[in-house]
Amino acid sequence: MAARWIECVPNISEGADQEIIDSVVAAAASIEGVAVLGCEPDPDYNRTVITLAGEWKPTANAALSLIRMAANLIDMREHSGNHPRMGAVDVCPFVPISPDTQEDCLLAANFILDQLNGEVPVFLYGDVSTSENRSSLAKLRRGQYEGLEARFTGGQWDDETTRMPDSWSGKWGESEERFGAVAVGVRPVLVAYNVNVDEPVPVASKAAGSLVRTSGRLIKSATGEKVRARGMLDAVQGMGVPLPSHNICQVSMNLQNHAITPMHLAFECVKSICADHDVQLCGSELVGLVPLQAMLDSGNWYSSESETDEQILVQAAIEGLGLNYLAEFDPQTRIIEWAITNQLGD
Repeated sequence: MAARWIECVPNISEGADQEIIDSVVAAAASIEGVAVLGCEPDPDYNRTVITLAGEWKPTANAALSLIRMAANLIDMREHSGNHPRMGAVDVCPFVPISPDTQEDCLLAANFILDQLNGEVPVFLYGDVSTSENRSSLAKLRRGQYEGLEARFTGGQWDDETTRMPDSWSGKWGESEERFGAVAVGVRPVLVAYNVNVDEPVPVASKAAGSLVRTSGRLIKSATGEKVRARGMLDAVQGMGVPLPSHNICQVSMNLQNHAITPMHLAFECVKSICADHDVQLCGSELVGLVPLQAMLDSGNWYSSESETDEQILVQAAIEGLGLNYLAEFDPQTRIIEWAITNQLGD
């Protein structure tokens, strides 16, 4: 019987202390039958994206071990960073990789909820959410960590359907103060994609982020009336942020459906907007792993020939998108299908 691979992509709220990061990753890697496909710390975001893969039960156990280790080592009362977050493990999504593994991901997410059983607050989002209104991670994460105590203890909150977690102890105490909350979800493959902008302060970057993202911009009249102006691209979340360690900025995006909005379209749209501000791009980066098809689609865009060789198309995508600008992009470890095959076999 063919293996039923799923992926788990926990994001922890620590991007600078390598000893903590290594300990959290080791907790997941200790589970037999799980491969650690990626670990990408970002000190500016103070966040690390970890990618695990395996069949559903070992992958869920690895995620559980990771969450518990993060709860021991990360104190959110001391955390700051440029990325929205609400907990020591901010998000923990399960992603179907092999055909017909959506149900496996649902089992994994519910296993985490049942096993934690009040240890830390847990929100369910995406395809495992308990209602359509709770499926959006952005809605559940509003107010971030700093707003959780008031939110959980009856403070102001404008939507009661999203106020409370799906599971928690019922009392705001030491463990909640230290950990915050985690969002456990099931979602399709998401491409975390950042376009590098050659400016030290995010001016063109913020403009581009608000113009390309699907939600667009909120426009206000003189009387305070608000109108949402839709963005250029579908299935995209985005914002402009500084990257001080490189003296540049980024348009940080989640491409929620790379078949609708591929990487090269996002890149070229940001390039066009920034050019209007006389600002140039300096490549881009992928956070975590990327589906092979997403690379092939961009490789076809940047290839001048009608090409079918996957290796050549992948290289064309790397060059066209400037994926080697901040760090070398290794397709054998960064493309999901190739990385799983290299570590766990067919």
